[in-house]
Formats: sequence, structure tokens, C-alpha cells
Amino acid sequence: MSLQNPSQMTAIEITQPGGPRVLKPMKRPVPRPAASEILVHVKAAGVNRPDVLQRQGHYPPPPGASDIPGLEIAGEVAAVGERVERFRVGDQVMGLVAGGGYAEFVVVDESNALPLPSGFGYAESAAIPETFFTVWHNVFERGGLKQGETLLVHGGSSGIGTTAIQLANAFGAYVITTAGSAEKCEACLRLGADRAINYHEEDFVKAVEETTDGKGAQVILDMVGGDYIDRNYDAAAIDGRIVQIAFLNGAKANVNFSKLMTKRLTHTGSTLRSRPVAFKASIARELESKVWPLLAERRIAPVMDMIFPLRDAWRAHERMEDGHHIGKIVLDVA
Repeated sequence: MSLQNPSQMTAIEITQPGGPRVLKPMKRPVPRPAASEILVHVKAAGVNRPDVLQRQGHYPPPPGASDIPGLEIAGEVAAVGERVERFRVGDQVMGLVAGGGYAEFVVVDESNALPLPSGFGYAESAAIPETFFTVWHNVFERGGLKQGETLLVHGGSSGIGTTAIQLANAFGAYVITTAGSAEKCEACLRLGADRAINYHEEDFVKAVEETTDGKGAQVILDMVGGDYIDRNYDAAAIDGRIVQIAFLNGAKANVNFSKLMTKRLTHTGSTLRSRPVAFKASIARELESKVWPLLAERRIAPVMDMIFPLRDAWRAHERMEDGHHIGKIVLDVA
């Protein structure tokens, strides 16, 4: 079933690898949903660090995915595939996609879509999928964070960081975070962090040791890499788990790996974009069961930084790259 949808749509193309200005609005055909997919009339789309990397030519879309950037959207179902069971035309949904979010229409496998949490509009909802899927899998599934344990989150004022702080706090963990200014540290504390470390003024290893009485952090979520890798080993607790999700300071480092043995550490990592639809569907089910009630009660919510019109996606990328944002940057597509 479908509405009378247009054949053409506006989408943001990466005209060539480069700076933000290579993002240009273009006309593209409206995609058609496969049997298990829904076509979403996008109202808002989240902006994430992987979009920046793709624009720069460092993170190509996986095989079969759209070359249009954008990994998370919220909007209204405009058409459904023949095997779609849950959603109907007109339903309000958010979704995780492997590409194509910076556009007026996008297709989403219905298992990777979720209803908007009660009381949430499109802009806030578009700020949820990528960060919440990423944090849930890496902190709670791969990292195995438990109630009463300590989580160290690097980049606490980012979209990932603000989500990790809130979720860890909601599930009873003690949260330590790093951030690059007093303003960002204060924002992290307001979200529920127990300790915020300005990495320009303090050594996070020493601060973690002091805060935990020398025990260290049981789980560390790191998107920095580089020289943080060896320092994370110092900051980790015995039997600690370090989860790597990005390498903003580089993927190569000089590391003393004997700490892995003496502390019995686990250093793991993952990417989400290229994982199978069924894998992402399992995370969606967990989120709807365990996190959606918290969103509906407003115990947690995405932290919103700025909203830009779709045509100004380049400005959203500039905002992300200047490093001053706190929380999520979103595109208004409606």
C-alpha cells in the first residue's frame, strides 16, 4: 500500500571527497521499498561523525547501501512492502539506515524501524537511532556494564557521550566522563555523570584512579584511540572491558600489551553500519523493551544541539567539525 508519492526527491549528494561545501542538494528518484521495507517520508535526519568521514572519502557505504549520507531518520510511512506486518502508511517512525538519510524519502527494513517514543517529535526522534543503537550494543552488550560498575566515557558531550551517560546512569552505573571545556563538563554533570574531567586541565588516568580509590573503571567507551589506548589500560579496573568505536586520534599507537595480561583486560570494538539487518533488529527489540519506557517517562532524552535545513547540510557538518557542539545535530527535512 502507498500514497501518491512523487517520483523525484531532494537529496544531499557528496559531489566529491572534501570539505563540508561538497555537500549539495540534488534531485534523485524516490526509492521503492522491497518486500520487508517501508518507505519513509523523512521529516528529520540525524548528523553523525560517520557522515563526516564518508564525506571526506574515508568511510564508503557498505555494498548495496545508498551513497547518500545519513544513518538515522524520523518521519511518516509513505509506502510499505508486500511482507511488511507491523507498520502502515501514515505511521510515525524512526529508523536506522546504512545510508540515504539526508533525503526527503528513504527505505528502511521494518525490523530496523521503531515507533516514535510517546511525546517525542520528529527532530528529537531522528537524534535517537544511531547513538542509542551504538551505545546499547557497545556499552551493555559488548562491554557488559552492570549496575554498580564504573563506566568511563570519552567525549562525554558528543551525541554518543551524552547518550552513554544517560543510559549508564539510568541503569545504575557510576559514570566518569572526559570533555574538552568547563561548559562541556558541566553539561555532562547535568546529564547524570558523577565525575567530569576536563582533559585540557587534568590527566584522566590520575583522575579515574582518585575517583575510584585506585580500582579503575570496569568499562571504558573510547572513540579517541591514539595515545588514549595505552592510557585506557592504565585507567581500567582488573577484568576491565575497553570498547573501541572510533579513532579520532588515529588507529595506531605504542601500547604496553602486558597490561592486558596483568589486569586480565578485554579490548574489543565494533562498527554498526555494515552489520546485517537481523543483527540491528535484535538491538531494536532490546531498545524498545528496555529503553523506550525511559524515553516515554523523559528519564532520558537526546541532547539537542542545533537544527539545520536539509539544504544547509554543509553547515551541520561545519558545526560538527568545529567541536563546539554539545549533543546531537539534526537536519530538518520537512
